[in-house]
Amino acid sequence: MVCHSAVIPIVIFPSREPEMAALKPWFPPLLLLFLLMNFCSPATRPSDEEICRIDNTKLQQRLEALQVLLLLGDLQLKDLLNNNYHRVKSRVFSFNFSKSRLEEPRLPPTSGNLIVYDQDCSAVFDSGQTRSGYFRIRPRPEQEAFLVYCDMSDGGGWTVIQRRSNGKVNFNRKWADYKLGFGLYKEKNDEYWLGNDPILHLLSNDEMVLKVDLMDWQGEKRYAIYETFHIKDEQDNYRLWVSTYSGNAGDALSGGSNTETQWSASLKGMQFSTWDKDNDRFLTGSCAKENMSGWWFNRCHVANLNGVYYKNGNYTGPYDNGVVWSTWRGLWYSLKYTVMKIRRPSFVNMGSGDDMNN
Repeated sequence: MVCHSAVIPIVIFPSREPEMAALKPWFPPLLLLFLLMNFCSPATRPSDEEICRIDNTKLQQRLEALQVLLLLGDLQLKDLLNNNYHRVKSRVFSFNFSKSRLEEPRLPPTSGNLIVYDQDCSAVFDSGQTRSGYFRIRPRPEQEAFLVYCDMSDGGGWTVIQRRSNGKVNFNRKWADYKLGFGLYKEKNDEYWLGNDPILHLLSNDEMVLKVDLMDWQGEKRYAIYETFHIKDEQDNYRLWVSTYSGNAGDALSGGSNTETQWSASLKGMQFSTWDKDNDRFLTGSCAKENMSGWWFNRCHVANLNGVYYKNGNYTGPYDNGVVWSTWRGLWYSLKYTVMKIRRPSFVNMGSGDDMNN
């Protein structure tokens, strides 16, 4: 309570001694109550902003404490795995989580868990996993982890975003499927499209190098490398950007070497299209419907690795809608095997990984 001083006037009444004598025991408490009621006001309450700031500080302290616990647990787990202990407790780490004095945090529930995932396959390789295979990664802390195939050949650390190998997966999908991803994630050569959103998450922190591995039905292999690979967000329909090309398969993503057709075939700066969301430059038709796939179409393409999987290579039909990289095999040859994989340009492998063909 905050009290305010005041001058209390003294009033002298005529002498009424008997009456006043009866009131004397009650007079001081009544006077005090009167003064409190008239001259005191409640203390100032903190503003909502100040309360929110205090709560945020407490949550930040709780988060830092949890991160320390998580780091200790991760170190303990790595110690147990790397040293092949045949006991429950580690000889190195004796931290007892049950005896921690930290109170149980009141955090919002999530569908994830506290397992620490690597950001991409480069980080997986750096952690000591040098054999190709499927791994769960989390490029951004606020996103859920997802499964990818890590190709540890070519120096290791490649995150595979697309694979065609047997025609078992239908790539004629709607926008939502290409946004989130689809396909099989079990066997080494299963087909899948990682998803435009997961690809975007991988590219959010850094532009990536793109390598395209190709193989025809005779077993001959070619490749194309683009020093920079980047896509925009969904609001810009995952617009594609690639830079300098090198390799022996030809620069199909840039429309090939024919300058007369590049304006209608180059995929640089093109938005992604599917049969239910047409963003191509073909004003009188839909490239996605004709080619039965989602892709970065112009009017329409020189390369389309998501096309119809025609077996035995050469095919015919009303549209050149196969799995094509025309700067190598032309528009009317459907390739047997394709892989699109990305890696951070700053990645420097510390050792040789395995060959993905082993």
